[in-house]
Amino acid sequence: MNIRVKKLTVGPVRTNCYIVYKKDRKEAVIIDPGDEPEEIGRKITEYGVVPQAILLTHGHFDHIGAAEPLKRKYDIPVYAYEAEREILTTEKNLGNMVGIRGLYLEADTYLTDQQLISLGGMEFKVISTPGHTVGSCCYLLETEEILFSGDTLFHYSHGRTDFPTGSQSAIIRSIRERLMILKDDIFVYPGHEGETTIGNERQLYDYN
Repeated sequence: MNIRVKKLTVGPVRTNCYIVYKKDRKEAVIIDPGDEPEEIGRKITEYGVVPQAILLTHGHFDHIGAAEPLKRKYDIPVYAYEAEREILTTEKNLGNMVGIRGLYLEADTYLTDQQLISLGGMEFKVISTPGHTVGSCCYLLETEEILFSGDTLFHYSHGRTDFPTGSQSAIIRSIRERLMILKDDIFVYPGHEGETTIGNERQLYDYN
């Protein structure tokens, strides 16, 4: 497979940040840079890639903490789902809860459901998956059978729903109606902990 997915686990709650690129192009997309911008930058240099954009699955502090410094460093845009603006730009991003003051981020482009974004020779499909937050989304590389699920879908579990704009019924509906309809072979890179596949989750976890 020509796609490379490099995972970095960053920050106090061990968030997965992904650097995604085509081996033959070396133009990278950064997904959920939650913390440690210097380390993410060091890895970008090590991989020999040139960042093109930052994609956010949602607006919590542990997924956006390094976005602004990386945006400035590489002069690249930040993308997020349209319904997530309030989380990104207010205390609802939970930064204050862990003592991080003034962490507010405005995306350059707000996305819509099923929108296709072409970056670095890769086509990401936006899938709206409210529940963890109202504007949570996933990014699907359909041809490559790769899904970046943020805090919507984990390995045999899903994200918390007791934070502002969260909803247990909504996240279950999102997983059942938006993700479990995908092919079994889709490889899932979640926002925390280890990887899984849609087939594994369909077989071993009850989303009814």
